[in-house]
Amino acid sequence: MSEVFRDPSLAVDSICLRNGGTEVLLIRRGHPPWKGKLAFPGGFVDYGEDPEIAALRELLEETGLEGRKPQLYAVKGSPDRDPRKHIVSIFYMIHVDGESEPEAGDDAAEAEWVNVNGILPEDIAGDHFEIIEQLRK
Repeated sequence: MSEVFRDPSLAVDSICLRNGGTEVLLIRRGHPPWKGKLAFPGGFVDYGEDPEIAALRELLEETGLEGRKPQLYAVKGSPDRDPRKHIVSIFYMIHVDGESEPEAGDDAAEAEWVNVNGILPEDIAGDHFEIIEQLRK
């Protein structure tokens, strides 16, 4: 009889800023959970994929923007942070060309630069607002 392990899933999210950190790149989720809410571009790490590469891939898939120099920013892993299952997310600060205009793709209904100070808790998916609050400081 083999053992069965219930392991959390691993996800990544990209934090991209411009205009001195006053604007952040966000997507509007096209699917549940949090359909219609703003979120950082991100998704699940594929088996055998480095999380930094996954963050760059998800950024490109959801916004059309190529990122570079991912740097660890935060890790969120509360077991109840996502209604689907236990998901641990690694947030990376990623550099993009600030003049680039994002185009929504993959799971994103929209992709846009948003003023950090104009975002309300009810506008954003899950615990992503905690990251927004950190960025405001």
